[in-house]
Amino acid sequence: MKRRIVIKVGSNVLTRPDGKLDVTRMSALVDQIAWLRRENYEVILVSSGAVACGRRELTVDHSLDSVEQRQLFSAVGQVKLVGLYYDLFREFGIHVGQVLTMKENFQPGEQYRNQQACMTVMLENDVLPIVNENDTVSVTELMFTDNDELSGLIAQMMQADTLILLSNIDGIYDGHPDNPSSRIIPTVEPGTDLSQYIKEEKSAFGRGGMHSKYTTAQKVQQAGIRVIIANGERDDILIDLMRQPTTVPHTAFIPAPKA
Repeated sequence: MKRRIVIKVGSNVLTRPDGKLDVTRMSALVDQIAWLRRENYEVILVSSGAVACGRRELTVDHSLDSVEQRQLFSAVGQVKLVGLYYDLFREFGIHVGQVLTMKENFQPGEQYRNQQACMTVMLENDVLPIVNENDTVSVTELMFTDNDELSGLIAQMMQADTLILLSNIDGIYDGHPDNPSSRIIPTVEPGTDLSQYIKEEKSAFGRGGMHSKYTTAQKVQQAGIRVIIANGERDDILIDLMRQPTTVPHTAFIPAPKA
């Protein structure tokens, strides 16, 4: 029986310090996802990076407000982002499909069922869903908090076994990550409160941060799904997490018993 994994890749993993897309890292992640599929894992990829892609594609010589920037850059960048994924996965003979979604699609009802059915038929036909928020129409109160929240909702909708949140740090620490005395918290049991260790700060290129990942992990954990927060900049991180997890630092949220 195949095990289903939702992998969320944040903007800080996919972009270089100058804000440009890191194609080398994208390629490495695709290599690892191809390995997972060969090992009988079903993968749903929730990928940030569209706005960063679009911002580097266009030079705008007039001022745009924040909503106009997000709409413009995401519309241009999403094409480039999925095009790159298409080319990289094609090297492994893997078909990909794009799923752009909005928060309202996760309310109970027909839209929820349609989205769930769409991704189900993709997986049944060996197509890898690549999911992102539809930033061209999702603005202000209609937006997800970030793609951490989106990936958590996808994991629950698709009844995944595991949600992996790839960030640019190794997990949740018991102090500031830059403090040499701080240690990774390796496992989090259901009901454990780590809020004292979490700071509400945003990532450099995305909307999320560790507070967002912690909030998402708690909710998904309570739904009976294992959650892993790990460093997407580490070589072969996905392979190591599945094959030899004790060798790589990460924080794992132990799933609550399903009702």
